Formats: sequence, structure tokens, C-alpha cells
Amino acid sequence: MADIPRLNGVIKALEAGKPAFTCFSPTEVNNAINLSGSKYDGVVFEMEHNGYDIRAFRDALQYMLNRRQLVQGGSLAPPVTPLVRIPPNGCEKAQWHAKQVLDIGAYGVVWPHISSVEEAYSAVSACRYPRLKSAKNYHPAGLRGDGPTQAVRYWGLTQQEYYDRADVWPLDPKGEIFVILQMEDTQGIESLDEILTKVPGIGCILIGEGDLSQELGYPRQYEHPEVLKWMARVVETCKKHNVAVGHPHVDANNVERILKEGYTFLMCAPVQTFGGLNKGRELTGR
Repeated sequence: MADIPRLNGVIKALEAGKPAFTCFSPTEVNNAINLSGSKYDGVVFEMEHNGYDIRAFRDALQYMLNRRQLVQGGSLAPPVTPLVRIPPNGCEKAQWHAKQVLDIGAYGVVWPHISSVEEAYSAVSACRYPRLKSAKNYHPAGLRGDGPTQAVRYWGLTQQEYYDRADVWPLDPKGEIFVILQMEDTQGIESLDEILTKVPGIGCILIGEGDLSQELGYPRQYEHPEVLKWMARVVETCKKHNVAVGHPHVDANNVERILKEGYTFLMCAPVQTFGGLNKGRELTGR
């Protein structure tokens, strides 16, 4: 197991001190095929605003794999790491959504509309298996049910190897599960310092400036000074806690500014244009 290299390309980039480049994508086969040959580190299949379709997600995951790429790369890791944004928290905290996508083989989950310590703790817990209270790094206490047969096959590991890797990073340094919490309102941003203090296992905070700008009264005015002020609070808080911070609207016009501001998880323009991705990689030596 010790010889298995890093499987999650997003984590690999961040561990190397590089920004991770990703994008949102519909959960469709053609998009998966196109993205599998791109230079993105990861892709977030969108099942919050789009329909939650676990079968479509399963198909997209399979089409992310290319046997020649895997052989030539000499690694079990998919060239572009598949993640998924699930529906927002409800009365059940969307735990079952997380369980299903992880059991299919996702390497990470984006949790929309996180606004409190309780919601953040629940999100990370849903991505971890239960363990005894005496175990190292017990909190957040795991809630994920045991049934990763498809994930084991997709990751190309034995069942025990999968269990050894199927924990949240960076709480578990060898973990391959990347938990992304979206801050989309002022309540969440005001609670962020407490969240990052009390909830370990958060891989990234992704700003949802669409909803944030709506609340502030400047809908979709992403560069309005008031919107940027609240976004800067998120970046500052994440830097304080050494947690990656993400920006979901990156293109060739703003990527240089976003990199300078300290964002390290960059979601670039749709697959049809790679302007933001290519310029960002050039600026960072990727």
C-alpha cells in the first residue's frame, strides 16, 4: 500500500504548492470524454443545479478513464480527477448523496450552502467511515456507510487498500477524499473562522459569489467592491488556517488577479474554452 502514488490530482497539485485547476461540468458522457484529455487537475460534475442522476454520474466516471493514458502514465490515478457537487443540505444534511457518489468512485464532494459549524461538521463526517472514539483523529466522527465495491473497482485498489486511502485530506495525509465547502452567504463567512477552528478535514473553501452577490443586493456583479470585500474575508480567513480557497468564475481576464489574491482552487471557464486554464498555468509555471 505504501507504494501506491497519490491518486487525487487536485490534492497532488496542492501538496506540491501549486494551484489546482478545475471546472464545473454537466454529468454527461461527451463532456467526460472531452475533459479526460484536458490539462485540468480535476472536474466537478454538477448535480446541484442540474438534476441529481447517479447513473449518469457513474457513466461519466467510466468515460473519464482512458486505458492508454493510464498505461503511459504508469499510475492508477485518472488523468483528471472526478469530483461532484451534490444537492445542498436539507433535514438529512445530504449525507446519503455523499455516500452514493463516494461509493461510485468520486474522489471528493462539493457541499453547497454551508453556513455553520454544525453543517460543516456533518459534511466532513459524511465523507468518513466510523471509528472508535479512541482512534486517532476521531473527529469529525464518521457517518459513511460501508459499501464501496464500485469505488474499489474504479480506483483500481484492493478493498483494504481502498479503506487505507478513503479518508479526508489533509486530516489524513494519505487520504484521497477532498471535501470542499461552499461559502455562499454572509452568515457562513462570518462563521468561517469558527468552522475552520473546530472542524478538521476540510480540504477547500469555495466561494459561491453568485448567491453571495444576490444577498448583498448586487446579483452577479462579481467585481462589485462590496462583493469583493466579503470574498476577501474568506481568502484572509483561509490563509490564517492554511486551507485552500477556491474561486468558481475564472477566465483569461481575471485569472492573474485571482492568483495574486491568493486563490489556490481555480474553477475555469467551461470546456469549450481553455483561456483561463492556459493563462493560469502559464503564470504559475504549470
